[in-house]
Amino acid sequence: MRKSGVIEFGKAIETFHNWQKAIMNSFAFNLHNGYIEGINNQTKVIKRNAFGFKRFDRFRMKVLLHHQYKNMNTRVG
Repeated sequence: MRKSGVIEFGKAIETFHNWQKAIMNSFAFNLHNGYIEGINNQTKVIKRNAFGFKRFDRFRMKVLLHHQYKNMNTRVG
């Protein structure tokens, strides 16, 4: 690929070289952050829909209840 002279190939090789350890670890270990990314996405959707909340503690409880953390020691109301 280096001999072809295509600039994109050079960038791809450089990227693979810089991230080689992380790429190899992704094949060796079955770890990913997909679950956390899903929670973050759901929280952002709640945030977009909760524009009427004036108090942060109520917004926080809505997020926690959505993610089923119901046994928190926080009183609302």
